[in-house]
Amino acid sequence: MVITGNKKLVAYGMICLFILGVAGASAGQKEEDLAKKLANPIASLVSIPFEMDYDDDINAEDSGERISMTIKPVIPFALNSEWNLISRTIIPLVSQDDILPGSGSQSGLGDVFQSFFLSPASPTASGIIWGVGPAVLLPTATDDLLGSEKWALGPTGVVLMQNGAWTYGILANHTWDVAGDDDRADINNTFLQPFASYNIPGGWTLSLQTESTYSWETEKWTVPVNLGLAKLTRFGKLPVQLKAGLRYWAESPDSGPEGVGFKIGIVILLPK
Repeated sequence: MVITGNKKLVAYGMICLFILGVAGASAGQKEEDLAKKLANPIASLVSIPFEMDYDDDINAEDSGERISMTIKPVIPFALNSEWNLISRTIIPLVSQDDILPGSGSQSGLGDVFQSFFLSPASPTASGIIWGVGPAVLLPTATDDLLGSEKWALGPTGVVLMQNGAWTYGILANHTWDVAGDDDRADINNTFLQPFASYNIPGGWTLSLQTESTYSWETEKWTVPVNLGLAKLTRFGKLPVQLKAGLRYWAESPDSGPEGVGFKIGIVILLPK
């Protein structure tokens, strides 16, 4: 995969996805229920999201750009009638150019992030849904500039509520490096993802979230703010969610992206 720097390609992709979604059959109650479940990151349903992100103005000279396809399978396991274990995996496929002045182009697999959440099968009496567990960063990158070359471990957790059409909550984790290349930067990062979404009749979902990371080593924040719109529809009998959105980099290090980025995606649902 090669980056061309043509933002129109991403915009056209967003338009095409929504044309497909709008052209699809109108969502019934079952689809609307699935859309609400998808707003819960630890719902008891198998989902396989594919998300494409485009960012530019990377590095101090604003000359770099990156496009990534991220696969994020979510698989729940029923341990018994009271507890579920939810596996969430983030698998990044990245193509980037000039992220450091003179660094050239790299394409391949980035570092995989794996987390597990132990969660009650039913919400609490007050309607709170929660899950906690471990998270691990795996040094799977196929190029030095696509990953950290470090193993990292730490705790993760999520807490949320669903009230009518609204879903709101926060997902967080903290990881420290425990092994890897001593010459690479240490990992001591806090990740915070507050989120809110509103389900609109017809299978539509409007969402707002940040995916903020604070590095305790560099004392720097990375804060992308994501605004998205999604449509739950069906291709034949297969339920899918089509997504598109914009991302604004409210804060990033000098070497990070700036301005506005794009996001499109499709989530394949395999309801239990």
